[in-house]
Amino acid sequence: MKAIWNNTVIAESDDTVVVENNHYFPAEAIKKEFFEDSIAQTTCPWKGRASYYSLNVNGEKNKDAAWYYPEPKDAAKEIKGRVAFWKGVKIEK
Repeated sequence: MKAIWNNTVIAESDDTVVVENNHYFPAEAIKKEFFEDSIAQTTCPWKGRASYYSLNVNGEKNKDAAWYYPEPKDAAKEIKGRVAFWKGVKIEK
């Protein structure tokens, strides 16, 4: 699977976990040069507290377009160490 934004592959892996129709990529599969830490956080009742990354690709920024759960609840333990995307990031085979 590939995560693509601004015509650039920002993550690629054959090992994604799908939860709620979102592909969670292993952290090692993201191209870190395109990711910036964000202060944003949200809470999911069954997954826990999410943290975010903003994307910076070819001079364009996509704020809080990737998220991960640093310490997911037991019900979501399969997504620990994984990153998912939204805000226009395309997921393709």
